[in-house]
Formats: sequence, structure tokens, C-alpha cells
Amino acid sequence: MRNTIMMALVAGALGAACSNDSSGDGAETAEAAKASLLAKSGNTTLAGSATFSGPTGSVKLTLNVSGAPAGDHGVHIHETGDCSAADAMSAGGHWNPAMGTHAAPGATSHLGDLGNMTVAADGKGSLTLTNPMWEIGTGSAKDVVGKAIVVHGMPDDLMTQPTGNSGGRIGCGVIM
Repeated sequence: MRNTIMMALVAGALGAACSNDSSGDGAETAEAAKASLLAKSGNTTLAGSATFSGPTGSVKLTLNVSGAPAGDHGVHIHETGDCSAADAMSAGGHWNPAMGTHAAPGATSHLGDLGNMTVAADGKGSLTLTNPMWEIGTGSAKDVVGKAIVVHGMPDDLMTQPTGNSGGRIGCGVIM
């Protein structure tokens, strides 16, 4: 009995020590996941970063790229966290655990549908959006970790199934 009580006390202390709370006020801190994007499909200058932050129910994506061709580019989260292929096809198809239709980001679209990012003449572009369905580090079907974020060479038409007719994959990063 005494050993059981001691084990419970130690487990409670370890649980408190491993909490996500670093503020001391009892509130959980925001989760975060990141990806570094590298050039693919012959684009030799694209680079960028993506950050997913916030608690479940309000996960925010902030994507910044440089060295990309000017214009609009479809951006998607793909199902496999593997950008090893020269054309990024190793990242698989769009992330779509709920089997939604391809569309603009929304309640019935793929979880990986991010719409379009506009890149200026200087090669820089950014995209920021929040999705209440995404999770970070939960291991569930809605967890962004272990997926890939992909920038495509053309705009997403937000209609063509299942990909939006957005062309080749010119940038890819594994979300960790």
C-alpha cells in the first residue's frame, strides 16, 4: 500500500513537471510545428518556412517564401511527410482524412486545401490562415505533423477534383 501511494505521488509530480504550462498561471501554452520549404521540380531558388501554431480549435498557418516565380500559386498540405523526390511526388496526394471535395479552404474542403498565395515580382509571398479543424502533435487524423506543405507552380482553380489543376510542385517542406 505504501509503495502504491509513493508511486502515485511520484507520478503526480512528474506529470506537473512535464506540463505544457510555462506561464505559471495554469493555462496551456500554444503548440507549434514547423516546415522548411525547399525548391522542387527544377525551381532552384524557392525557399521558405511554414509555422503552425495555436491550440486545437484555432491552429494558425504562417507561410513565407522567397525565390518563387511571380504570380498566384496553389498551396496544399499533402498526406505524406516526404519531400525526397525531385518533383515532390513523394509527398503523396492532398491531405483529406474526411474525404471532402477539393475547394477553397472551408468546412467541406480537404483539410489540406489552403487556397492560393500571391508572389510579388521580387519572388516573395506569404499566406496566413487559421483552420479550426487542424491539430498539432495529437497523432489524430487531423494532426498536421508528419504531413508536407507544397507550393505549386500554378494557381489553384478551387474546383477541379481532386487537385485544383495547380500544376507541378515547385516547393515542399515536411511539417515537424
